[in-house]
Amino acid sequence: MATKGEAFAGLSVAIVTPFKNDEVDYARFKEQIEFQIAAGTNCLCPVGTTGESPTLSHEEHERVIAFVCETVAGRIKVMPGTGSNSTAEALRLTKSAEKAGADAALQVAPYYNKPTQQGFYEHFKCLAEETGIPQCIYNIPGRTGKNIEPETIIWLAELDNIAMVKEATGSMDQASAILGNTNLTVLSGDDSLTLPLLSVGASGVISVVGNIVPQDMVSLLSAFKAGKLSEAQQWHHKLFALCRDMLGLSTNPIPIKAAMKMLTRDTGELRLPMTPLTSDEEVSLRKTLTNYGLL
Repeated sequence: MATKGEAFAGLSVAIVTPFKNDEVDYARFKEQIEFQIAAGTNCLCPVGTTGESPTLSHEEHERVIAFVCETVAGRIKVMPGTGSNSTAEALRLTKSAEKAGADAALQVAPYYNKPTQQGFYEHFKCLAEETGIPQCIYNIPGRTGKNIEPETIIWLAELDNIAMVKEATGSMDQASAILGNTNLTVLSGDDSLTLPLLSVGASGVISVVGNIVPQDMVSLLSAFKAGKLSEAQQWHHKLFALCRDMLGLSTNPIPIKAAMKMLTRDTGELRLPMTPLTSDEEVSLRKTLTNYGLL
């Protein structure tokens, strides 16, 4: 049976925001977007954690979303991060994204102020009812400080505009509860858990490593969809080593930006409080990329 957000199944890439001299580098950004479209990526998710949304100004945040929508021009989907721990701010950003032409909105759980489950429900209900694009609930308690319990997500699934969940709790039990009791589209929020989540009914991934190896993640997803389990497992194990050894080096997006710099696809520039890898970490990353066959 088709799920609510089935149009967003497959590979979505949590795309980085390229900087040059502390400004958004739109020329480089266009190159990165075209690279993703050519690779067969289904959807781009700008201004998420990987896109360094916490250090973008509100003006930059809205401009980046508009730029991605303009550049994509309907060729693939766009689902920008428009969440906030203020419902009013999330609503303003989501309305702006909708006006810019976004196809859906990625809504991180309100962070730091740690709402009750009723508070989570009211927050997402407001966003779903006050905007016209599908909403993807992003549950990542390791960053936000509190889990949106499966019962709350099942409750939210009754709302027409709540279509997807980006599942980054690391709990297969939580994902199974959602998949078994709703028609929501579940997307993995952890690259290394993509295949396990597909096995219980998830539809795709919002990927970080997709910034550098989108074709390989597409290959994993395609193999699973075609029922070629052993081939999907081979891709899983190949990608798992990359995810573990690259993304485990430091906080996202530090390692992925460093990797993109080594691959001459980004300056690697970050904004404080994000800081670059150490020289020892860079040596380790270079070895990981060489072992994978990228260098």
